[in-house]
Amino acid sequence: MCDQCTRREFLGTGVAAGLMLSSGGLTYALASEAPMPQPRRKARICVIFTGAPGPADRGWNTDPGQMAAMKARLDRAEKELGNIELVIGQSGNAEQTAALLKQAGPKTPVLAINLACFALVGVVQPILDGGHPMIVFSLPASGHDWMYPHRWQRRGHRVTLFPTSDYNELERALRLLRVIPMMQQTRIVLFPPAQGTQPARSPEEVKKRLGAEVVAVEEKAFDDLINGADEKAVRAEAERWTKEAKEIVEPSAEDINKAARISVALQQLMEREQAQGLAIGTCMGWLPKGFPCLGFARLRDIGIPAACEGDMDSLLTMLVFGYAIDRAGFQGNATFDTSRNVVWTAHCTAPLKMEGVAGKQSPYLLRGHSEVGGSGCVPEVLYRVGQTITRTKLVNLDTLLASTGKVIEVPSRSVRACRTQIVTEVRDAAKMAANWSSVLETEDAMTLLHRVVFYDDQMDNARHLCRLMDMKLVEEG
Repeated sequence: MCDQCTRREFLGTGVAAGLMLSSGGLTYALASEAPMPQPRRKARICVIFTGAPGPADRGWNTDPGQMAAMKARLDRAEKELGNIELVIGQSGNAEQTAALLKQAGPKTPVLAINLACFALVGVVQPILDGGHPMIVFSLPASGHDWMYPHRWQRRGHRVTLFPTSDYNELERALRLLRVIPMMQQTRIVLFPPAQGTQPARSPEEVKKRLGAEVVAVEEKAFDDLINGADEKAVRAEAERWTKEAKEIVEPSAEDINKAARISVALQQLMEREQAQGLAIGTCMGWLPKGFPCLGFARLRDIGIPAACEGDMDSLLTMLVFGYAIDRAGFQGNATFDTSRNVVWTAHCTAPLKMEGVAGKQSPYLLRGHSEVGGSGCVPEVLYRVGQTITRTKLVNLDTLLASTGKVIEVPSRSVRACRTQIVTEVRDAAKMAANWSSVLETEDAMTLLHRVVFYDDQMDNARHLCRLMDMKLVEEG
């Protein structure tokens, strides 16, 4: 997006613009000089079965068969997810709970599974006192303890409830609980300037609130990676984008090759930095060396969120939801058509695999960037018509904006705005437009404009995440 600036002004940005962040406490670090993080540890989660199972034919309790089934499902989830470590135990009193928490470690997220009536309320206090984020899993008729988790949450504890008979929800609970420890091990590479809400632009606040480390990289250091990119890898990347494209419209072979070189260099950068997220604040000034849009798409497709225009709010949104649901997000600009009750989302960077690394790739065209005279090379991704989506963004590190819709139109070839576009029917477009970004105290267009789109209805996940991470949820529209 070009906010009230010309192409010449865009191309004038770069390292000098990045220096604006130096007074805010964020200093440049050459990739070779930055401290290398240790390999990511598995996210530890403490699973506590509260009480004991009882007879299968009477009482408000689970039975031994149900407990065995839950343990088997947890074991399967731990193996299949691969990035969690479960500390599992059973507690009949507060002292036993405290011992399990000591074994798991301070602030370790907890999955509490109630086995008998009022067992949970008798053992829970050390979890609440220790500030452990907690999901309570409660089978129907396993007791009356389901009434209390939301009461604890309203008193300021990070607690949420899964009252369900579906054992597969145990895996979803683990996915949500792993977000917090995974964010605490996250390393973000930023090409300044950072954009977005003030707290999200502050590395100190991001570290304090979410645990993630933000490392600024000087653009000049990345030029060395571009110039040194392996020619064979660049050719393979260009050939892949060319071969798999449904159509090549504006880009020349040189445009595609330059974008492929950036893609290879970005992947090398992320590997060298051992980073899990990327934001580039000067991407609109990259045209002379090649737009990063293909590289951003490729990173998102392999599970590394990458945000355009230095938008830290969008990047953190992609990280949080990526850890929770293993899905890529489509960061884009919004525009409305109230006569059709729809919202458009459009951007020139978009992942091909919206359903995860192992998911099906969406078809795409190769296009020139729409805001710089059609030059460069970006993907126009043709997303699925009829798909339910969730449009969201984490702002100020403490508030999640979210809404749902259904894709009713995807142009076969875009003619205005950014290249990748979806038109989504929403509940009330006029109300959404009137209340758009109303919680934000800023006039910055990009901060107000961007949202991140994920496939499927993620509102329930959003509510649980907000309870676990002490955030407010604002449903838009």
